[in-house]
Amino acid sequence: MPTVLTPIQAAAAMHAGGVIAYPTEGVWGLGCNPMDDATVTRLLTIKQRDIAKGLILIAADEQQLAPYVDLDALPRERLMEVRVSWPGPNTWIVPASVSAPAWITGVHRGIAVRVSAHPDVIALCNAFEGAIVSTSANLAGQAAARRRDELDPSLLADIDGVCAGETGGRSSPSVIRDALSGDVLRG
Repeated sequence: MPTVLTPIQAAAAMHAGGVIAYPTEGVWGLGCNPMDDATVTRLLTIKQRDIAKGLILIAADEQQLAPYVDLDALPRERLMEVRVSWPGPNTWIVPASVSAPAWITGVHRGIAVRVSAHPDVIALCNAFEGAIVSTSANLAGQAAARRRDELDPSLLADIDGVCAGETGGRSSPSVIRDALSGDVLRG
């Protein structure tokens, strides 16, 4: 089992190129520094996930997402719908900013982002001082772990630490919606 980390230790590990596991609203996630191409590539290799799919970014507040998104490209009513759903387990595909890295957006023009209400996620993002990658802590195609003891041992062997804490108790991962259309992509 990797080292159990506090939010400050996990943030330091991510700033140093580490990949960590942490609890979210419904499932355990894998996180890293979204601006570090090599670390994101490592996370994708560990997870066995195709880079073309893109990744979710999670944040403690909307300001932490600012470098990655172009919220001004949303119609006012759509932007209001996004904002009233945060903080919470609601992931939105929004227009990506020109500075959003291709290793995060994948082949998409939009970027998946969420402002969490989970206290451990908030503490982690605040300690990191920004948004982090949030993808389920499982190998591609396998069920997402809802409890720490469900994390795949082979995945644990390849990461740099596991945050203390528990998921928020949701029975499923966050809802994903398209912010331009409002369509639900994952319920």
